[in-house]
Amino acid sequence: MPGENLSRDEARERAELLSVDGYEVVLDLRSAVDEAEPAEGPRTFRSVTTVRFRAAAPGAASFADLIAPSVNSVTLNGRELDPAVVFDGARIALDGLASENVLVVDADCAYSRTGEGMHRFVDPEDGEVYLYTQYEPADARRVYANFEQPDLKAPYRFEVTAPEGWQVWSNGAEESREGQTRRFAETAPISTYITCVVAGPYHYVTDSYTRGDLTIPLGAMCRKGLAKHFDADEIFLTTKQGFDLFNEIFDYPYPFGKYDQAFVPEYNLGAMENPGMVTFREEYIFRGKVTQASYERRSNTILHEMAHMWFGDLVTMKWWDDLWLKESFADFMGSFALVEATRFDQAWVTFANSRKAWAYRADQLPSTHPVTADIRDLEDAKLNFDGITYAKGAAVLKQLVAYVGRDAFLEGARRYFKANAYGNTTLDDLLSVLAEVSGRDMAEWSRAWLQTAGVNALTPVVTCDAGGRVTELAVVQDGDELRPHRVAVGLYRLDPDGALVRYARAEADVAGARTVVGELAGQEKPALVLVNDEDLTYCKIRFDEASLAALRSHLGSVADPLSRALCWSALWNLTRDGLMPARDFVSLLLAHAGRETDVGVLQMLHAQALTAVTHYAAPDWREQGGKVLAACALQELRFAEPGSEHQLTWARFFAAGAATEGDFQLLLGLLEGSARIDGLEIDQELRWDFLLPLAAHGAIGEEVLAAELARDDTASGKRHQVRCLAARPSEAVKDQAWVAVVESDTLSNALVEATIAGMQQSSQRGLLAPYTGRYFDVIARIWADRSIQIGMDVVRGLYPSLQDSQATLDATDAWLAEHADAAPALRRLVLEARDDLARALRAQACDAAAG
Repeated sequence: MPGENLSRDEARERAELLSVDGYEVVLDLRSAVDEAEPAEGPRTFRSVTTVRFRAAAPGAASFADLIAPSVNSVTLNGRELDPAVVFDGARIALDGLASENVLVVDADCAYSRTGEGMHRFVDPEDGEVYLYTQYEPADARRVYANFEQPDLKAPYRFEVTAPEGWQVWSNGAEESREGQTRRFAETAPISTYITCVVAGPYHYVTDSYTRGDLTIPLGAMCRKGLAKHFDADEIFLTTKQGFDLFNEIFDYPYPFGKYDQAFVPEYNLGAMENPGMVTFREEYIFRGKVTQASYERRSNTILHEMAHMWFGDLVTMKWWDDLWLKESFADFMGSFALVEATRFDQAWVTFANSRKAWAYRADQLPSTHPVTADIRDLEDAKLNFDGITYAKGAAVLKQLVAYVGRDAFLEGARRYFKANAYGNTTLDDLLSVLAEVSGRDMAEWSRAWLQTAGVNALTPVVTCDAGGRVTELAVVQDGDELRPHRVAVGLYRLDPDGALVRYARAEADVAGARTVVGELAGQEKPALVLVNDEDLTYCKIRFDEASLAALRSHLGSVADPLSRALCWSALWNLTRDGLMPARDFVSLLLAHAGRETDVGVLQMLHAQALTAVTHYAAPDWREQGGKVLAACALQELRFAEPGSEHQLTWARFFAAGAATEGDFQLLLGLLEGSARIDGLEIDQELRWDFLLPLAAHGAIGEEVLAAELARDDTASGKRHQVRCLAARPSEAVKDQAWVAVVESDTLSNALVEATIAGMQQSSQRGLLAPYTGRYFDVIARIWADRSIQIGMDVVRGLYPSLQDSQATLDATDAWLAEHADAAPALRRLVLEARDDLARALRAQACDAAAG
């Protein structure tokens, strides 16, 4: 990977020298269906690129980007360049530039198995081949020669020759077709990383959106094998609702013509905002019954990507330092649009409980960074698609809306689009329009919220008189950087029905170490004080002792769903921080989760409870804790309304935590039909959920999994089977999984992920112990030899986090000391894993002290 890197300084120098007038990219993809694999080397396709560009200094030298197995020819301004001399595998050296230049590169580029570049997928169900591209941050150079940086925007024309019977899409609409060759309309000026080609025998559905004089052709596609599950009408409904909202509030009509949405296999991300040709992971097409939380999550992603058409595609950051200018805004607008335009009007509950948990974790890692980050190179950029750039940035924007007002915020966005359309921007460009429309000091706000790292904790301190009235309520702020917070503080009491309800509320600007909320003086003594009620700011909520005691007894009776979600989030942060024993969090779940009405919150609680028992519980309580959770899950499963989404959620939790022989026998009975729970439909996806713990505990073998694959001989079935096979409790199985991922590169990205997930079972700590040393022996080689995506999957996924001891921390520290010169991105991944383990050990100590 180091030879493929690009530094910020190199990009800046190239942008000062070059400006690009346009690309013509010609791809021949007919080799995708060749039956025979090449005798040696990867399967390739022909890529011919013509780039027209200008140089500010005639006679200067620069370079173009290309990652390809071979280059057939390079021509610069009619002059033939020797590929053996000018091409080093990642760059094409260009010297003697003229004022106006034409570069033509004819190359053989490789199909990808890792989801980077031109990904090729063979459907095991019917043998059909499907292609799609994925580039962010810098993999367009795996498909065509270019200047791979976001601030060298240009128009593109794509021409694609595909196998007979295929359909092909790109960013622009199809203009003409001759035989197997399609030509697509020229795009508006866009960055390399959001160009796109999708090709194959996809199932394709069309519709259109009209608003006044604006008409947008709509399309949605998936593999033929998923067509029977494809709810395109629901996808189009969310799409139209999004266009209604964004075209109105942005006052800038959608600028990219058509709007296709492709659901593609083996996708590394949730989705990608390619203008006119958005790509999504096909797991958003649901093969079985799912909860409304899953539909909400998909709709959020659709709206997130649509927001990018303005934030990111129309107006793009100059360099990855300002990645937040698109991702934070899109993350915020996804939830905003759900609430404003769709049936998912409780989306801010999901944001508070789920998205912000991602941010809190990222912001407490040693790699934490300001929202506006210091991105030295492309490897840094790849790792900064994180919880800070997305979720913290979105939470900060939610705070900004509270700070400047909704109308000013949206007016600022409108002016930002109009002033910078088809251009590139930095933080200052946005701050200037926000300051103009709001009259606020955006420089100070930016310094506090965008240019510093870390999360504050806000704790209420309540003083009452003898008559039970509040004499003073103060908010104490902790953290390395004390920030201004616009917060709502809610006071709650128990009503006659036993519900915790809010009876008083005040908004306040918290600043400095201690802020008195004078408006609440004189109120009756509260049972619960909720700082950051309504989730206006980004902070960790803490409780005074009286409030914590009230929650232990009455958390399930907090009447408002958002307030209740905020309390659960705060309690989980206390557990992660080693301030509340893991067994106490489990006890809270046992007492109150059965009353949780929001199924998305419930799913999050289940995941957190499993983490608490697996990583944060004292080792001598871990087994008991697991049994307690499984018993709770089974009880709630039996009590849940038959056929409800809560029943399905408890069923999945029961399977994930199954801990006794009785649990395993029940799962087998449900699979075989000899046991039944009224209303619970065991569809194919739920069957795989049940089979995984059975495989991990040795209750079923390879023959059962082979039979299940025969029943579900699909791409999804294959991933599930691979995960289950790797989960079996055998030394030989673990070694096979290790070899498949580490010593071979034949697995696709999806099967690498499935193998790692299967291998790492919390019930198999002893079996996995020998791999600690092997992990540290190989990760430097893996990082050097594999693509960055696979490198990230291996380094994160195989870290020995289940060997939770000081010895593992010491081994990690030894590797870091011995590899001080390793790639910064690799060191960052190892440091993050180490920090998670150190946090787990602190939490275990807290839990042990309570035992």
